[in-house]
Amino acid sequence: MLAAALATLALAGVTTARPAASVCADGVTTVNNPQCCFWANVRDRFINEIFLGVCQENVHSLVRIAFHDAIGFSLTDPSKGGGADGSIIMFGDTELNFHANEGIDFITAFLQPFADTVGVTYGDAIQFGAAVGLSLCPGAPTIPAFVGRPNATMAAPDLTVPEPFDDPDKIFARMADAGFTPVELIHLLASHSIADQAGVDPEPQVLGAPFDSTPFSFDSQVFLEVLFEGILFPGSGPNPGELMSPLPGEFRLQSDKRFSLHNETACAWQENALSQSAMASNFQTAFTKLSLLGHDQNSLLDCSELIAQAPPATASQGFFPAGKTMEDLEIGCDAEAFPTTLVTQAGQPTMIPPVDVQDIAFGN
Repeated sequence: MLAAALATLALAGVTTARPAASVCADGVTTVNNPQCCFWANVRDRFINEIFLGVCQENVHSLVRIAFHDAIGFSLTDPSKGGGADGSIIMFGDTELNFHANEGIDFITAFLQPFADTVGVTYGDAIQFGAAVGLSLCPGAPTIPAFVGRPNATMAAPDLTVPEPFDDPDKIFARMADAGFTPVELIHLLASHSIADQAGVDPEPQVLGAPFDSTPFSFDSQVFLEVLFEGILFPGSGPNPGELMSPLPGEFRLQSDKRFSLHNETACAWQENALSQSAMASNFQTAFTKLSLLGHDQNSLLDCSELIAQAPPATASQGFFPAGKTMEDLEIGCDAEAFPTTLVTQAGQPTMIPPVDVQDIAFGN
């Protein structure tokens, strides 16, 4: 009886020892860790001043730079960069001249002055901004937000970012050097669900040509549409790193198509094509790992509580665009049969418009 009473008192002590939730200076945001109040303001400014409250081009830009910055990392060679440290901004005079980073200068033109204005390091601005931006995209998973990265002390060298014209095995080797398996790479490529091309095709009319027919939704459609046989080039193609697309206005990266057929990655590709929930969960794990490259998670502040859950996906599974059938698929996974139950859109094939640049106050 005495032991039970002591146990009850001990539990009561644990309960009362928990810190009370704090209300931030805005009078609205409530946090368990008061240190995150500063980041609540940064979050709101990202949403209102950079993303303009929507999942469009600037969200894609933050996710793109998050990968290009973080992948400058090696498990064995520290000269390859410090990982997710903001070096692509800090040493932009060097890294923005690399061929793989063509078009990234558009992102840094607004992200650098924004980070300087709100008072955060470039590494934190990139990774925290990507987590905030993804929360605006229907279907996206919630990305944990760790902050406290120090400023980069060195530029990442050239050739740490894979190119779409690289052989798959070369890309797998570069990713393995940074600690990622071929399947984890496929999981990271879920970011292409909200992506578009810049720099592969130089024609102005295809700047912003999306990689799938639903570029403002974080959905499995990109994985499905890459499986369709290509029939046309939307611009001046073929360009290095480009293959024919299955739909007017859509852009296809050579590497995506090759991954969808490669024996090491075809089944992971097909899994993501057939399940929105699996795709989102897989991306969440892989992208969190990416955001922590070069850092000890225990040394960072966890402000994940600030990241809202994204709106629900518009569909739990991909669909066949109008005019497409099972006969248009090029299947690389032999382990599992492709289902014949996907819904087909009614009507005639339509041109997929390019994604427009957003007009914001920061940068040029």
